[in-house]
Amino acid sequence: MGTIRVLLADDHKIIRDGLRTLIDREAGMEVVAEAENGRKTVRLAQKLRPSVVVMDVTMPDMNGIDATRKIAEEASGVRVIGLSMHSDRRYILGMLEAGASGYLLKDCAFEELAAAIRNVAAGNTYLSPKIAEVVVKGYLDRTPGSPPGPGSSLTPREREVLQLLAEGMAAKEIAAHLNVSVKTVETHRRNMMEKLNMHSIAELTKYAVREGLVSIEG
Repeated sequence: MGTIRVLLADDHKIIRDGLRTLIDREAGMEVVAEAENGRKTVRLAQKLRPSVVVMDVTMPDMNGIDATRKIAEEASGVRVIGLSMHSDRRYILGMLEAGASGYLLKDCAFEELAAAIRNVAAGNTYLSPKIAEVVVKGYLDRTPGSPPGPGSSLTPREREVLQLLAEGMAAKEIAAHLNVSVKTVETHRRNMMEKLNMHSIAELTKYAVREGLVSIEG
């Protein structure tokens, strides 16, 4: 196998700097680009076709789960590893169901991340033991035929609009950001409120935080 080309996605520059230094020291690995949000990550994955994206889960503009889903759909062959401080099963199952091939916690040793990158680049999956335990329990706890959670009724575009609303963007700003009309954004907002039986932006924002679409840190 040739050099493993890695794209780093994390909204904290200090983490990207640290990971870049460590990965660039590893034989047969190089960091080809960095991104501080999910939207930029998707764009770079499509353009550069890295071997592996090391993806933070909670990022502004577009979170890691939705970015992973877009990469799986639009940049096939690019593999994703979730790297997060969250061991909450919503994040883990969300990333894996979106198409990630691995998931590690940020408190792991770098050797484990390097091993995960090599495994995933070779076409395998990698879950640290603690994460594997959560995943197995998560699937065992799902009773057959149980209805999906309310968030699953939202379309990918609605999830995108919801995250931006929850981050404080006005409809006009979201429209410009997504290159759609203000009317389209307002239609998405109205549809989400109906689906989720909510009546204010505050309720939508709380829901977005609860579902892990946005982080309340910072």
